[in-house]
Amino acid sequence: MGNPTDLTIVFDTDCLMCSAWVRFVLRHESEPTARFVSAWSKEGLALADQHNLTAQDLDRTYLVVFGGQPLTKSDATFAIFKTLHAPWRWVKLLSILPRSFRDRFYDLMAKNRYRWFGQKDQCFLPPESQQARFVLGPPRSAVLPDHR
Repeated sequence: MGNPTDLTIVFDTDCLMCSAWVRFVLRHESEPTARFVSAWSKEGLALADQHNLTAQDLDRTYLVVFGGQPLTKSDATFAIFKTLHAPWRWVKLLSILPRSFRDRFYDLMAKNRYRWFGQKDQCFLPPESQQARFVLGPPRSAVLPDHR
């Protein structure tokens, strides 16, 4: 098991909403220790495989490894909120809602993220000062050519 505060976020670098979420995390994290990995990179796909997820799974959720534990959907989101400054960290209190309810909302967002927010091959470019914390890779179309 990793350090209890180790945080790795495997996200869709082609999704404008996902990229905005990563920028939000960068602005509000308590300490700059999170690692960010493109879901479509070799490392992102290997992490997914290590935690019994496929590339198709990464198209429906992102993977967060927090303290060595793999998390997806709303659990992944609340783990990230735990690492942010107040008042953002207080959002984790919503995790008391039933997971089925939280994940239904998450699934709705994930299913419609490209339609509502947009998509662009490799839209995410990390800030120059943060590049060492990122593992980028090819666009989603190189891994999952059947775009929505």
